[in-house]
Amino acid sequence: MQPSIQKNDKKAAWIIGIFSFVAFAVIASLGGIHLKVDVGFDIHIFATINACINSVIAVILIAAVIAVKNKKYYLHKKLMIAALLLSVLFLISYVAHHLLAGDTKFGGTGFLRAFYFFILITHIFLASVILPFILFTAYRGLTAEFDKHKKIAKITFPLWLYVAITGPIIYLLISPYY
Repeated sequence: MQPSIQKNDKKAAWIIGIFSFVAFAVIASLGGIHLKVDVGFDIHIFATINACINSVIAVILIAAVIAVKNKKYYLHKKLMIAALLLSVLFLISYVAHHLLAGDTKFGGTGFLRAFYFFILITHIFLASVILPFILFTAYRGLTAEFDKHKKIAKITFPLWLYVAITGPIIYLLISPYY
């Protein structure tokens, strides 16, 4: 496959770094901001949308790995671009939900509470560090640097998949408390 974009590591590093920092800063600041706006519908629909998007992303990631293992590289590329675009949509919906709904306290007890917080903490940590890995992996693939792409994808894939799977699990656990 030919490169889809021209290689420029310095420019890519800056763009990826700035985008990752801004996304992290926006999400980190959401805890202190709650817009009290009546939007005319149940704002928790955004949480449901987020869980659905994450579920679809998880399926796409698995399908993309299967495609690449079967040497269907063009299909792999299309699936990964779809996962990236859905991730952008997820980010927009996530920010909208947290701006409008604020924080929700988990009301479970015992083992369920411990399980929830373990999943939540690992999910938040990995979600906060995965974005530059995802973007660098995509960059290496789009510049046709397939050896570097494969090397970083071995790290990115399981982390991204974990985040995509645990997001809907967290939603299922917290949604009764909305």
